[in-house]
Amino acid sequence: MAALRRRDVLAGTAALAGVAAVGLNPASALAATAPRTGASRAPHLLWSDLAVATRVRTHRAMEHLRVLSDDIGPRVGGTGAEHRARDHIARVLRDLRYDVTLQPFPVADKHLGEIRTGRARWQTGAAPLGARDASARGEVVDLGAGETLPDDLTGRVALFVGAATSAAVAAAARGAAAVLLGRISTTATRASAFSPVLPEAVAVPVLGIAQVHVERLRASAAPVRLALSTTHHANLTSYNVIADRRATFPGPDRGVVVVSAHYDSVPGSPGANDDGSGTVLCLELARVLRHLPTQKAVRFALWGSEEQGLVGSRHYVNQLADAEAARIAGCFQNDMVATSHDPATAYWLLSVDGGDNTTTSAVAAAAERFGYAPRVKGPTARGSSDHVPFHERGIAAANFSWRGEAGPASLEPIYHTPEDTIAANVSTERLKVSMELVGAAAYGVACRA
Repeated sequence: MAALRRRDVLAGTAALAGVAAVGLNPASALAATAPRTGASRAPHLLWSDLAVATRVRTHRAMEHLRVLSDDIGPRVGGTGAEHRARDHIARVLRDLRYDVTLQPFPVADKHLGEIRTGRARWQTGAAPLGARDASARGEVVDLGAGETLPDDLTGRVALFVGAATSAAVAAAARGAAAVLLGRISTTATRASAFSPVLPEAVAVPVLGIAQVHVERLRASAAPVRLALSTTHHANLTSYNVIADRRATFPGPDRGVVVVSAHYDSVPGSPGANDDGSGTVLCLELARVLRHLPTQKAVRFALWGSEEQGLVGSRHYVNQLADAEAARIAGCFQNDMVATSHDPATAYWLLSVDGGDNTTTSAVAAAAERFGYAPRVKGPTARGSSDHVPFHERGIAAANFSWRGEAGPASLEPIYHTPEDTIAANVSTERLKVSMELVGAAAYGVACRA
């Protein structure tokens, strides 16, 4: 008990110093303790919670999200768009006076397409066995599932929906200028863009388009003419962005707390919720925590190429020396923390094995103090995000995410689609809850001796 009391006193001392550092006054403290939207009761906050809650600004996070999702758009690992996102993230963190490191690693080639119709530009996947670095124009002809084909498709853009990829080979043989392969999902989840796998090489561009683009093409009453192109992105390098801030209390090294998210997205998706939301949570919490005194160091890690199989976070964890891995008190991974999908009312604590650890217990405790506890589920077993490599190395880690009440597999229908936009898939209220819970939890752990 004596050791516990000493730890609590140290944590309280650090947090109180942090509150003083940000100039907390009674008015701001009173505002921070008012009942929150979606909370079951008024909060009962620690000083460390107040140090975070009085500083979090959702509008600042949204400014970064507009850059990532609206201005840059799809951020496919290793491509120029991901690099532009990397540069924005690194610039923000350097301006906050963090020690920023860009960690490069190689990633696989990408085959992407672009469709231009009027002012609209749609990113798609492209078939590696279709024409690479090629362009085409033509009027769209909807051939459905491809049961029957015209003898002559010269100069046309053949659209197939739900057809076998062999249809693309047949259309190219009949003179099609290009082929679009689309899918209509039979489940609640809508189909995303993809890179078609053809049975043999063809000499024309073949693009895999998302369900929403199929619907837009079919909705036009007039004939649709498209300009399209394919690009083979080779010899790619993706990057992790690592930002460090030292502990401020003197004494022996007490480790580091990691707050993380991935900043890439899948082809065709502007990735507003997945995972622009987690990225901007990190950027805003970096601003909030930059001057707050802590017993532990604080590290923000933004991973590249998560969507290709957790490539960035695995690279980071694999290169850690044992002593450095042992310093990590916990990794708070944030992936899809702001969806506006109505049924996604549960904030899930997702550890790989379903067990409680430093990160899940800290977030659950913060949820209780803020009055959000009824909205929190777990810990529940779930991988599929960047907490996995940390768990495999024996480091306490979990993923935090808004999903449906039925379970963590209950994702929004527009997950991984071009419809994952700020307008269609971001709730500022849920983003704020996420920032408050992870910010208070991570800061609380960082204040422990």
